[in-house]
Amino acid sequence: METRYLKSLITVVECGSIAHAARLEGLTAAAVSQRILALERQLGFELLSRVGHAAKPSQACLGLLPRAKRIVRETALLEGDADVEGLTGQLRIGAISTVLTGLLPVALRALTESAPGLKPVIVPGTSRSLYQALLSNEVDAAILVVPPFELPKALQSVSLRKEPLVFLSKEESSDSIADQLKALPYIRYDPDAWGGRHAEHYLADHELMPTPLVDLDALETIAMLVAEGLGVSLVPYWSGFERWSHKCVVSRLDSDRYDREIALISHAQTDRPNMLNALCKALLPEKE
Repeated sequence: METRYLKSLITVVECGSIAHAARLEGLTAAAVSQRILALERQLGFELLSRVGHAAKPSQACLGLLPRAKRIVRETALLEGDADVEGLTGQLRIGAISTVLTGLLPVALRALTESAPGLKPVIVPGTSRSLYQALLSNEVDAAILVVPPFELPKALQSVSLRKEPLVFLSKEESSDSIADQLKALPYIRYDPDAWGGRHAEHYLADHELMPTPLVDLDALETIAMLVAEGLGVSLVPYWSGFERWSHKCVVSRLDSDRYDREIALISHAQTDRPNMLNALCKALLPEKE
């Protein structure tokens, strides 16, 4: 059985569409369909039900999917087994949006220079979705906001940076932060997001209840809306915020208890410890 065909099946199930899966794999939709049909002939049962442009897994397909993922993963690891340094092969890295544009680009450059045989695969997502992807072994490591609960012992965490909560406004004002939050539209960092809870704690501690204009789990979009004069906000000073600093007025708060912490989280027992160590060093070059 071709593991490439299993990989195509997994991609179709994750995308929900043969056409979308084909684009991701660099194949034609017909080629992906042929791979699925070949698997169905080998296995003797239907794997996908096709309704319009969508493709949904059958119950039988859902049953074999976990093992298929393990097979594809183990096959991907073969490439690195002959490398005594353990730095050859694929490393799947989950990252939240501000990490993708802040910490990660420089780290990836350093990582690929120090380990040219390592192939990073970047998976974007929210902190919550990436944490779930890590638990289900869909990524090898995730760079995300530290969760609001204790990590299980099977996971390990390396703190990368702490980002202080700041107040964003369009213009300088002689009014206090509290008065501005009461008087101006509030663009709220989504309180359901792991990073958004710090702003909510600040508001609760200062007995402030501004009416949100909108809830967003997208810090760069929040900064853009503030720069356009649509309101004010409380956000962490994320890596890469400097590109917005000339467009917004940034007011620091007087406490570090509302800091957002970014961490690299991975399994304590992993197939590629040297790869993860190399990633960690690339993210924290000053600690080498």
